[in-house]
Amino acid sequence: MTQFEDSVVDVISRLEAGDVVTYGEVAAEAGFPGAGRAVGGLLRTSGGDLPWWRVVGSGGHLRTPDRVRQAQLLADDGVLVLNNRVSDQAQ
Repeated sequence: MTQFEDSVVDVISRLEAGDVVTYGEVAAEAGFPGAGRAVGGLLRTSGGDLPWWRVVGSGGHLRTPDRVRQAQLLADDGVLVLNNRVSDQAQ
């Protein structure tokens, strides 16, 4: 794996139930600010081994092809999703 991949996997692997971050936040935390799209690309090819559902687009928008599944997995984590967007309202 590349340094970018290792760093991103480390950041995403540490996310716990209830945590929600953006692709850009993951990139910045991994030491690669501005590489949010590359984070999305890595998640698409990860084979589902990472908690991908905890990573969303800017503004809390669900950006995965399977938004219904992502919303359900986030709900299972205790995160409220309304209209394909993570809500900051208490559930």
